[in-house]
Amino acid sequence: MPTPKTPADPNPDRNILAQAIADASLLRGSFTLRSGRTSTYYLDKYRFSTKPEILAQLGELFKEQIGQIEQEVGTVHQLAGAELGGIPLVTVAGLSTGLTTIFVRNAKKDYGTAKQVEGIINQGDVVIFIEDVATTGGQALEAIEVLKSLGATVPAMMTVIDREEGARENIEAAGVKFVALFTKGDLGVDEE
Repeated sequence: MPTPKTPADPNPDRNILAQAIADASLLRGSFTLRSGRTSTYYLDKYRFSTKPEILAQLGELFKEQIGQIEQEVGTVHQLAGAELGGIPLVTVAGLSTGLTTIFVRNAKKDYGTAKQVEGIINQGDVVIFIEDVATTGGQALEAIEVLKSLGATVPAMMTVIDREEGARENIEAAGVKFVALFTKGDLGVDEE
């Protein structure tokens, strides 16, 4: 089985990377998803987002897509990701692009600064939200609303994998561009 190209390669082979992500993360069985729905497969994000050779290549794909988004919306100021799965992804995207990152907690912490968002958002900052696996887009929409409440503009959301179960439609209905690096089909996933 081929492995993704080296981290220094700015042009990752998408097919090889898709296969590496599938090999690392695809589990079969009966799983309850965050949406509450039951599925015969699960894409365990931690099994691919903890592998430097995969993260490096994802960073290059994020960089490419962020550049395309900037052509549409203008300058992007920051990138954001939700705990816990989005943190390594937004970090590698930040390293690849040089953009600062924001971490969105699921809820405000009840100690220290009691913040829900780590990082500094300035009024009017254009922020792209980065997600690991999108099913319905519910968590992403919640985090996007938190960012907007703090003064950010969020014109786009990017996900590594779209399970093709309504996330695109829900995100776009909220007026946010939806970009998926891969779909479940790209990974060779079917509902068995």
